[in-house]
Amino acid sequence: MDKVQVDILGLSTNPASGGAYALILKEVNGNRRLPIIIGAAEAQSIALEMEGIKPPRPLTHDLIKNVVTSFGAELSDVVIDELRDGTFYAKLNVDSKLIDSRPSDAIALAVRYGVQIYVATSVMDEASFLPEEEEEEEEKHQPL
Repeated sequence: MDKVQVDILGLSTNPASGGAYALILKEVNGNRRLPIIIGAAEAQSIALEMEGIKPPRPLTHDLIKNVVTSFGAELSDVVIDELRDGTFYAKLNVDSKLIDSRPSDAIALAVRYGVQIYVATSVMDEASFLPEEEEEEEEKHQPL
């Protein structure tokens, strides 16, 4: 599978979204953005870890990391590998075994482990966008 490395660009919310958040991923070697709608709990888990805030008791993603580590396993990367009927699917790469995951959970674990996040090229091609100012720049550089 061809894949694109991405970083987390940010999280945003809209009061009309019913508590959902948009997680925005940006390709590392490009300008495309990929928005993924996630729940409030997963958004909070990602944001707390990115800000270095440690809650007094482990959140679910901290627990998962502790369990995986206690068995001597390691997460090496995560990949958002499919988009089907408007729903994203992901995999955790734990000791070369691929485990199904929701993208929000995979990313929450990726930030805890400090591992790379990838998106299948086919998913980026289908669901990503270019920010408006970068679209305008590309149009200026197009040959006539």
